Amino acid sequence: MKAGIIINPIAGSVYRRHTDARVALAHDVLRRCGIEGDVFVTTRPGHARELSRSCVNRAVDTVVAWGGDGTVNEVASEVAFHSSALGVVPGGSGNGLARELGLPQRDPARSLMTALQGEPRVIDAGELGGRLFFNVAGVGLDAHLAAVFNSRTTRGLCGYLVSTVRETLAYESSYYILRASDVAISQKALIVALANTRQYGANVQIAPLARPDDGLLELVVLPAVSPLVALWHGRRLVTGTVHEVSGVTMQSVRAVDITSDSLPNFHVDGEVFQGRETLSAKVHPGALRVRCSTAS
Repeated sequence: MKAGIIINPIAGSVYRRHTDARVALAHDVLRRCGIEGDVFVTTRPGHARELSRSCVNRAVDTVVAWGGDGTVNEVASEVAFHSSALGVVPGGSGNGLARELGLPQRDPARSLMTALQGEPRVIDAGELGGRLFFNVAGVGLDAHLAAVFNSRTTRGLCGYLVSTVRETLAYESSYYILRASDVAISQKALIVALANTRQYGANVQIAPLARPDDGLLELVVLPAVSPLVALWHGRRLVTGTVHEVSGVTMQSVRAVDITSDSLPNFHVDGEVFQGRETLSAKVHPGALRVRCSTAS
């Protein structure tokens, strides 16, 4: 068995001085597991994707992403549709996919053992605007907030909360037309999300009914409301009850087209890309194998 471990040295609140310790731990766990492998450290945006592609081309059995949701997305996007499996060591502030799959959160050594030796679980992948995602993608306020968060030089819950309140108070909702095989929606919306799992990360649940292996995406439409009402309903994202809010639409779909005359950007797993007038989304059932529970 061969593995590649890809470490993002600046995910979450970890500084570069911790990178050497992560690399040493990765080599130690590989040795203890009796697995031949290479350890890489990313140096720029997109580097994890390049390293993952190289691992897949060399038929590496497992490619491990050690970092936040952005790093996981880069690695998973290259591993999907191939025989290689994905391993995840949570290292960010949200860790959405790791939380959804019940992976260890605060024990890197244990996480590495699971990432290298865990039994694979087959999950779906979503696609929006030609970009794969594994948690949530969408347009609207969440994409706007992702762009704001990504521009911050510091991380932390307090900063995220302050930015969320400030940006929500100033945000202007757009009008969207949504078309799927059994869905037709035309309305002004605060958020239009496509969810493969329940959450963005940090247990913030936009789609409490979503499942990562059901061959479907959950289309979630949060209607345009006043900023204060939006902030008040924000607690529902934490309690997992946003689908109970009056006016919220939640529908299982396999594909959907999103049209608007105002799509400045969209996000996939929190990574932001330039939008366009129409975006197409679809699900890819069983596209990715992720090592989860430890083999017995």
